[in-house]
Amino acid sequence: MPVIDCLQYANWSESIFRQMRAGGVDAVHVTIAYHENFRETVLNIEKWNRWFEQFPQLIFHGRSGDDVRKAEAEGRTAIFFGFQNPSPIEDDIGLVEICHTLGARFMQLTYNNQSLLATGCYEAEDTGITRMGRQVIAEMNRVGMVIDMSHSAERSTLEAIEQSSRPIAITHANPHWWHPALRNKSDTVLRVLTSSGGMLGFSLYPHHLKDGSACTLESFTTMIAEAASRYGAENLGLGSDLCQDQPDTVVTWMRNGRWTRQTDYGEGSANNAGFPPQPAWFNDNRDFANIRDGLAARGFSPSEIDGLMGGNWLRFFDDSFGPAA
Repeated sequence: MPVIDCLQYANWSESIFRQMRAGGVDAVHVTIAYHENFRETVLNIEKWNRWFEQFPQLIFHGRSGDDVRKAEAEGRTAIFFGFQNPSPIEDDIGLVEICHTLGARFMQLTYNNQSLLATGCYEAEDTGITRMGRQVIAEMNRVGMVIDMSHSAERSTLEAIEQSSRPIAITHANPHWWHPALRNKSDTVLRVLTSSGGMLGFSLYPHHLKDGSACTLESFTTMIAEAASRYGAENLGLGSDLCQDQPDTVVTWMRNGRWTRQTDYGEGSANNAGFPPQPAWFNDNRDFANIRDGLAARGFSPSEIDGLMGGNWLRFFDDSFGPAA
């Protein structure tokens, strides 16, 4: 079964692509937009096209579950495009289909702030899915673009699950009951998400981990075991939120975009200005085997481990990336 990481935002390079192969990573969902408009997103796609041309033996553009199987068979990594904000569609619902045609397979309805579609997790008031949001959800369902609520507020997330005719994803977050970061998700959300066939990708970003950079592999896998007992292991996977080799200045772009000139660290403290160190057992793509070993030590069966490491995401990809039946 494949290894799939359902969210990274690395400072991409040949070195990272080679680490993906060394770690046996068969597919990665990569962020190609935070606050970019449509034209700026197209420029990011052009950049990826150049990498696909330069490193065809390492990476290629993934568009379907079968591309994950192709990557696994050929020893390459399939790259799936996603947006952490709906800014690439601007105020034009027609751009949903255009973005899907260009290869986008995931779109968050919000980043941390209110968007035209829904409410982000750092707003004081969560007004839920907007009128445009309901229409965009229906259009994403139609074309086969996954609704991602990783940075969205509680009511908005629950309403997105309810209004979507297809299962949605939270690609990179952890349970709030394990670590009460504002970005982590409540038990209520996770039960509704998974009972509707949606997927949760566990984050390895230190601000989302209990004890931060000092989080142990044992703590992480114990959390996964508790989540599996509550929600079923078949609806769980990995979404590392790995921001490898990014300069700290990128955090300002991620959190501030163009909406403010003020410093906005987003995770609740000015001490979180830069990227925190990764836990020692997960520094980069070569370390996925540590998670597999940790899950085995925690008592998961081989089939459950295969699902958590990527098989569950592959099933979700198969069901989600094509047009609605």
